[in-house]
Amino acid sequence: MIPGDFQYSRPPAKKLVLFGFIGLLGLGGLVGTVLIATFVISAWLGQPIVFGYTEGPTQPIAFPHTVHVQQLGLDCTFCHRNVTKGAAATIPAVALCMSCHKVVGDGIEEVQKLRDTFATGATIDWVRVHRVPDHVHFVHEAHVRRFSGTRIVVERITDPLVQILLDQAHDIKPDARLGETLDIAASATCTICHGNVGGMVKVEQVRSLKMSDCVNCHRDNNAPTDCTTCHY
Repeated sequence: MIPGDFQYSRPPAKKLVLFGFIGLLGLGGLVGTVLIATFVISAWLGQPIVFGYTEGPTQPIAFPHTVHVQQLGLDCTFCHRNVTKGAAATIPAVALCMSCHKVVGDGIEEVQKLRDTFATGATIDWVRVHRVPDHVHFVHEAHVRRFSGTRIVVERITDPLVQILLDQAHDIKPDARLGETLDIAASATCTICHGNVGGMVKVEQVRSLKMSDCVNCHRDNNAPTDCTTCHY
């Protein structure tokens, strides 16, 4: 090599370690940014797919709806007593659960947790499954009243007082047919937004419950879409 030509010199070990560390930090930052962006975008469009829910959250006391609804035949409104009267469906008090489990459920671990909670006078910190933003007002009573009662199954709503869309009728009765008249109980309307909770061991969210979902449903059912309907 002619003197004065460029000659490569190996960087000191400390610089190599520093460059490697910076590279790892950059890679980690990129991966973290992609994960966060994916979570935010998917959560906005529907259910989260990163750190999200593929099944319902684990509750402090396992309450199997399959046992209480399918096997015992309890109606939704037996526990969620405010759903036909007010905005919130409400969660039953421990005392209501104990009206049965004082004598039913000996030897079952989850029932014993319930009894221990009742004995101490504490409440159960249930993990919330469904939630709309705090500035959104969703009144259960109005929606239950809209979809319950005698309804004719149609493709397009012309009279909201007596009709129900075929898709929503299928949520309630899978084999519903156009033109069929259904007598829909208040508890049967829950499946339109919450799915078949009676068939869930863990309650999970099955519908996005985003604003577009609500607005589209209101449009399909000839319900008001003015902002003040939900934001007041």
